This record gives sequence, C-alpha cells and structure tokens, in this order.
Amino acid sequence: MAQQMPPQELKTKLDRHEPLVMIDVRDPWEVQICRLENSLHIPMEEVPFRLDELNPEDEYVVICHQGVRSAAISDWMERQGFLRVSNLDGGLDAWARTIDPSMRRY
Repeated sequence: MAQQMPPQELKTKLDRHEPLVMIDVRDPWEVQICRLENSLHIPMEEVPFRLDELNPEDEYVVICHQGVRSAAISDWMERQGFLRVSNLDGGLDAWARTIDPSMRRY
C-alpha cells in the first residue's frame, strides 16, 4: 500500500523545491475548477496507457479530489515497480482546507 503524504508535507517539499512529480488523476472538468501548479494531468483511466511517460526512479505524489482515486493509482503504480509513490492524503480538498484556503473547492 502506497504511503500517504499529508498536505503540509507536500507543501514543505514544494517550498524546498525538492524534485518530485505530482500526477493529478482527476477528470478534465475537475482540473478546470482547481489544480496545483506544475502538476501533470493524467486522468485515472489513462494512467495504465501512459506509464511509459514516467520514470520509475522519480518521486511521485498522486492527487485527486479527496484521495480515493489517487490512492488506487498510487497502489497500482507501486505494483508496477514505482518505488517512491505517495498519495496526497485527503486530496485537493484537504489541501484547500489546510494549506490554500483561496483554492476553489467543489
């Protein structure tokens, strides 16, 4: 089971400019409402077909609305050999509540 990354830990990593790839697995309409800057948008159903775009040695944080879809993708990526994968705990909803109250919620 992939690790959970609390929003504050992700913010710290971003503030420190630590190398990581954020994958947003939400639907396109959700990304139009709000998103984290510099996140890579790959809708959940496309991830298996686009895995060759990703380096298994990079660190990944998978993001969705509340952390359910991203948890499933994080677990799946680990089974595919990605060793440094975390799920954003609580998703963008938790990020908006705890880190960035100006982020639009839905």
